[in-house]
Amino acid sequence: MTMTNADEEYLQLMLKIMREGISKKDRTGTGTKSLFAQQMRFDLSKNRIPLLTTKKMFLKGIIHELLWFLKGDTNTKYLNEHNVHIWDGWADENGDLGPIYGEMWRAWPNDGDPVDQIANVINTLRNNSDSRRIIINAWNPALLPDETKSFSENVADGKQALPPCHAFIQFWVDDKDGLYCHLYQRSADLFLGVPFNIAQYSILTHMIAHVTGLDAKEFVWTGGDVHIYNNHTEQCNQQLTNGAFSSPTIHLSDGCGEIDDFKFDDFVLLNYEHHKAIKAPVSI
Repeated sequence: MTMTNADEEYLQLMLKIMREGISKKDRTGTGTKSLFAQQMRFDLSKNRIPLLTTKKMFLKGIIHELLWFLKGDTNTKYLNEHNVHIWDGWADENGDLGPIYGEMWRAWPNDGDPVDQIANVINTLRNNSDSRRIIINAWNPALLPDETKSFSENVADGKQALPPCHAFIQFWVDDKDGLYCHLYQRSADLFLGVPFNIAQYSILTHMIAHVTGLDAKEFVWTGGDVHIYNNHTEQCNQQLTNGAFSSPTIHLSDGCGEIDDFKFDDFVLLNYEHHKAIKAPVSI
């Protein structure tokens, strides 16, 4: 499990898809190379996070989006106020995205008595850490968008602008109070999206460990349709030539005793050495 950098697992998967991936059509019309049911594992011990070093990562966006999810927010206003625009392409004219991640995490619809899945996970970890039901689910079939309608039309209908990609999360605790997180991601844009996701859910694991008195140990990522868009090939080739540095660590403020206490300034990244950012188009 232990590695000096997270890039090794990630770049191995990138190379595998470039060599073995099957050409497939996709919703955006861009086209991809794709493989099914792939997995990566990342060591979180000693405050490590799998923030890629073979290209500079947008940590500000990663943290602000995570805090936005945890607020239960589904409007881009908070993100835009912090100069994060990763959701703008799917939002309606008012910045609304429908009942996406934030609402599913913090207020899953339940006949007028919404379910706070984050609170339930933390409560279970504190009181019954051997449970096999420590789960967050973002996939709600009743709220999936109609693919024949536009993003804004789906939002107007009370549906999600975009169905969740990172959809199912399970936590597990070992016999030494080590916290593990396993994410299932149904659709995985390997070059742009996955680096964001693996860093973000690892930070979430550290946050939950922090407020439950546990030690973050490992993040396991499983992708369903794992793909590289055809217009990302050049960028992947560039990243594959970059040598990796040791993974950075993250320090969380001691003053945060509950998950809702965290603010952006409560995260301090240490020892992040990296190559330059590599830009690529987003397929909307």
